[in-house]
Amino acid sequence: MPASSRRDFLRLTGAAAGGGLALTGGLPPFVAHAAPVRPPTVDIVPQDEATTIWYRTPAVEARIIEEALPVGNGRLGALVGCDPEDDFLYLTDGAFWTGGTNDTLTDDGQLPYGKDDFGSFGLLAKLRVALPGHSGDQLSDYRRQLDLSNGVVSATYRLRGVRYRREIYASHPDDAVVIRLSGDGPHTGSIALAGTHDETTSGDRGLLSFTGTLGNGLDYAAAVTAVSTGGRVRVDSGRITFDGCREVLIVVSGGTNYSPDAAKQYRDPDTVPLTVARAKVTATAKVSADKLLHTHVADYQRLYNRFSIDLGRSSQVQRSLDSWSRIAVRHTDSSTPDPELEAAYVQYGRYLTITGSRDWLPMNLQGIWVHNNNPDWYADYHTDINIQMNYWLADPAGLGDNSLALAKYCVSQLPVWTDVTKRLFNNEHNRFRNSSGKIAGWAVAFSTNIHGGSGWVWHPSGNAWLCNSLWRHYEYSQDRSYLELIYPVLKGAAEFWQARLIPTTVTDPDGTTREVLIDDTAWSPEHGGDSKGITYAQELAWELFEEFRTASRVLGRDAELASALTATQAKLYLPRVSPKTGWLEEWMSPDNLGETTHRHLSPLIGFYPGDRIAADTSPAALLEGVRALLTARGMDSYGWACAWRSLCWSRLKDAEKAYQLYLTILRPSMNNGNGTSANWFDMYSQGSYTIFQIDANLGGATAALEMILYSRPGVIELLPALPAAWADKGSVTGIGARGGFEVDLSWRDGRARLATIRSVGGTTTELRAGDFRKKIFLKPHESVTVRIP
Repeated sequence: MPASSRRDFLRLTGAAAGGGLALTGGLPPFVAHAAPVRPPTVDIVPQDEATTIWYRTPAVEARIIEEALPVGNGRLGALVGCDPEDDFLYLTDGAFWTGGTNDTLTDDGQLPYGKDDFGSFGLLAKLRVALPGHSGDQLSDYRRQLDLSNGVVSATYRLRGVRYRREIYASHPDDAVVIRLSGDGPHTGSIALAGTHDETTSGDRGLLSFTGTLGNGLDYAAAVTAVSTGGRVRVDSGRITFDGCREVLIVVSGGTNYSPDAAKQYRDPDTVPLTVARAKVTATAKVSADKLLHTHVADYQRLYNRFSIDLGRSSQVQRSLDSWSRIAVRHTDSSTPDPELEAAYVQYGRYLTITGSRDWLPMNLQGIWVHNNNPDWYADYHTDINIQMNYWLADPAGLGDNSLALAKYCVSQLPVWTDVTKRLFNNEHNRFRNSSGKIAGWAVAFSTNIHGGSGWVWHPSGNAWLCNSLWRHYEYSQDRSYLELIYPVLKGAAEFWQARLIPTTVTDPDGTTREVLIDDTAWSPEHGGDSKGITYAQELAWELFEEFRTASRVLGRDAELASALTATQAKLYLPRVSPKTGWLEEWMSPDNLGETTHRHLSPLIGFYPGDRIAADTSPAALLEGVRALLTARGMDSYGWACAWRSLCWSRLKDAEKAYQLYLTILRPSMNNGNGTSANWFDMYSQGSYTIFQIDANLGGATAALEMILYSRPGVIELLPALPAAWADKGSVTGIGARGGFEVDLSWRDGRARLATIRSVGGTTTELRAGDFRKKIFLKPHESVTVRIP
C-alpha cells in the first residue's frame, strides 16, 4: 500500500473507532471470553403457549436449504435436520470468507467478481450425530419444531414406546452450538466432525477438531466435545462414541482469525482459532445442560420479548396443521385468513434477525445459513437493495440493537473503501467514473465482501443507499453515540456526491429553462441501460444530503460542508411524472426504457424507504405517478420484490393490495418457484432450482408492520393500511416509530382504540389515527397513553 494511502488508512481507522460505540467493542473477533453470568431462573414459555413452527418428519438432507431449521448466535450458525438415527448440522461462521481486497481492475475499469478474487461466503463444517436403530416401524409420535418464543429447535419421538428428546440452539453467551440428547431411554451412538476443504479431523482429550487456512490467509478451526450422564463417552477412531448414556450433551464451536481492523488487513495474528475453539467447547461442556439452556433462553428472550403481535385467532383446524401444510392451505384457501400464521411469520423474521445479526458481521444474502461452498452470488452483500432490506425489520420490531452489525461493518470497511475509491474509481475505463475528474469520499460496487473488497461493477449510489439504512437506526433511536459512530461514513458519502454531480439544463413544463445538478453515468438497478440523472441516484443523493445536514447540526461538526450541501441539494434535479406513461420517471426521459414489470422499484426509493415523497405532503399528480408505476410493476415477483411492493402500497394506504402481496410472499415454493419453503426460508426461483434469500423474510415481516404503523420524524400514524383480515381485533407492543418512540397499540373493528407512546429519545410527535390528531410532548423515557375516540 502506498505511504499516503497507508496514512489515510490509519487516520480513518482511528476516526472510526473514536465514536461513542467503539468499533471493536461490539464486533468481537473469535477469541476466548469470560464465563457468562448464569441466570438463577428463566421463564421458559410452555409448549402450549409458545409460538412454534413444527413438522411431523425430519428434514431430508438432500433438501437441507428448504427443510432444515436454522439456529444461530449472530456469528455461528447451523442448519439442523433432527433425524433421530442420522442427524446433521451444517455449521457456518459469519467470517468464513474467501477473497480479499480485490483492488485489481478488469480491462473495463470494473472490479472482478469471482470466488477467489472477490470471494465467497462458505460452509465451515459438518457435524453428524448417529443413533443406530432410532428408525423404522418402532419409531412413532415424531415432532420436530422451532420454538420462536424460547429460541430452541427440538425433536421428540418414541422408540418402542420409550420417549426421546433432543434440543439444539446456538448460545450467544457461550458462543457455541449446544445439542442435548435426553429422554427415558439410553443413548448409544457416535459424533463425527468434518471440514469442507479436505481438512483432517483429529481426536484427543475428549475432543474432535480440525484446523486450516484458506488461500487468502484466513485461519479457521472447529471443535466438538461431549459429556454424558451415565454410560460412557470416549474418542475412538476419529469419532466420539457414547454408550448407554441417559443424557448426552454435545458442544460444538468454531471460527476464524478475522478481525474488523483494516489496519491489520482484517486478520488477528494473535488468534489461533484451534486453541479458541477447543477452549470454548471444553468450558461450555463443564456447565450443566439446564444452566446452559437457561443462559441461552434468558439472553434470547431479552431481545425477543421486546415486541409482541396479535392479529387475531386462528381456527383449531388451522392450528392442527403442521407448518408446511399450513402454508399450503393458506395459499389454496385465500378467502380464509390464518392470523396466527401471519403473525408467526413476523416473529420468524425477528428470530432470523436475533440469531443472524448480533454483534458480529451483518447478514448477507443468506443470513449466516448456507449448505455448500458455492452459494449463488457468493452469498455476498448486495448493495442495491438486499443488505438494506435485511435491516428494515430491526427497529420497527424492537431489535434496533441488532442493526448495529451493519453500522459497524460499514465503519470497519470504510478505510479500504476510501482508499480503493481514491485510487481506482476514476479509472479512464470505468464507464461510471466522475466525468468532472473530481474524486472524494468513498464508493462501493454492487457487491461487497468482508475484506474491504467490492466486486461486479461500480455502484455509485451504493454509498448513499447504505447510509440511508444506517440513518434509519438513528431516526428510531435518537442515539447520539451511534450518530458519532456512523458520522465518518455519512461524511465520506456526502463528499463523494459533492464531487460527482454534474450540471445540465432542463426545460420545465412551462417552457422555462434552468440549470440543475444530476448524477453522472450510472445504472438503475438492475434495469435498463446506463444513463445520467437516474431517479434512483437523484433521490438517494437528496436523502443523503438531508441526513448529513441533520448529523452535522446534531453533532456540531462541519458546518461549512453542510451549508455547501444545502445549496447543492437545492439544485438537484428531481424526477417528474412522464406525460407518456403517467408513471414517475425512472430515467430523465418520458419513455419506458426497460421492463414494465421489472423486479426492482428503484425509481420509488424516494417513496419507500425515503420520505421526500409522502402521501400527506406531496402533490396529487406526483402521488398518482407513483401509483401508476407501482401498478405497472405488477403484483407478482420474487419475495423481496413483493415485500417492497407491499410496503409502497401501505404508504399509499391501499391495505388490500399490501396484504395481497404479503400473502404472495407466504405462498409455498413449489416446482422451483418463488415462495416460502417448508422451513419458511424464502426461495428465489432460478428456473431449474431455487436459492434461499433472507431479505424477503425480513422485508416481508416489515411489510406486515407497515400496515399497522407508519412513522417518520414528527408523525406516528396508527393503522394506515390495516387489511380486513386483521381488522376484527388485534394488538402490537414495542413497535418502533421514527423520531425516537415505541408504541403499544390495540384495535377493534378496524379502529385504533388505545395507544401507549414511549420515548426512547424523542420528545415531540403527532399521533394520527384516521381523522384523529394529537400532539405528543414527552421527555426522554417518559410515556403517555392515549384513548382514541
